[in-house]
Amino acid sequence: MAGIRFEEGGVSAMTALVRVDSPASGIARIVLNRPEQRNAQNPAMLYELDEAFFTAAGDPEVKVIVLAADGEDFSAGHDLKDRESAIPGPAAATMESDFAAGGVEGRHAFECEAYLGLCRRWRDIPKPTIAQAHGRCIAGALMLLWPMDLIVAGETTEFSDPVVAFGLNGAEYFSHAWEVGPRKAKEMLFTGEPVSAQDALRLGMVNHVVPDNELSYFTIDLATKIAQMPAYGLRLAKSSVNQSLIAQGHEAALESAFGWHVAGHANNLARYNDIIDPDGIDVIREISRRSSAHDQ
Repeated sequence: MAGIRFEEGGVSAMTALVRVDSPASGIARIVLNRPEQRNAQNPAMLYELDEAFFTAAGDPEVKVIVLAADGEDFSAGHDLKDRESAIPGPAAATMESDFAAGGVEGRHAFECEAYLGLCRRWRDIPKPTIAQAHGRCIAGALMLLWPMDLIVAGETTEFSDPVVAFGLNGAEYFSHAWEVGPRKAKEMLFTGEPVSAQDALRLGMVNHVVPDNELSYFTIDLATKIAQMPAYGLRLAKSSVNQSLIAQGHEAALESAFGWHVAGHANNLARYNDIIDPDGIDVIREISRRSSAHDQ
């Protein structure tokens, strides 16, 4: 795995799939760097991202971490061309192993580690995190956005989770009911249609919606304001809010929904010899076509 190094006076790094810079004092900005695939996530990208988070979290000069992305879209979700249950190195978030086991067993271990496990790890970073969302944020993109503490969105950003079309219940980090409320979560999942940035703001999923051309400036300005606060106070405040979610049942809900997600994979393997219903690809393309036509 490529190394991420932090140099004196800021962050300076480039890897194949993630780049890191320091746009302001005390700020580390981690950028998804696979724009030609609309930042579709393969395991290599997720583990480079994890290494970048780990390095930023351990750097005493970094007060706030920003997650952004290059290209037209924040992320198209999981890379469906790379569905192997393997990670590029040792497990980082869990002690899962035997990813090559047959049936759904290996896939279960893989997703416990590379999806749900990494999301929890990023959620619990002991520093404030801000996601900078733009363009389309589809399915697996939500598992990168929702573990972040704050989300700032460009005005044309759209958020969707259409994977019911694959015979699954939703993205692996199943925080939908907390993010948009239970009724909107059901509509979002049942139809696969996107939630606009304005609706996401109204529902409390994002903190701010700003003009697309002001997104980066606004996000860094917000990060800079936060970086002026005492680091330990920020850590305590973040932990307090996260513990409130756990007290509300958030953690148990994640586990329960993840179990149904694995059951969906098992059903698909039995019926189609694949982890997804292959007809879902055409369904999702049709949803995307309708959404694009509506926007025009």
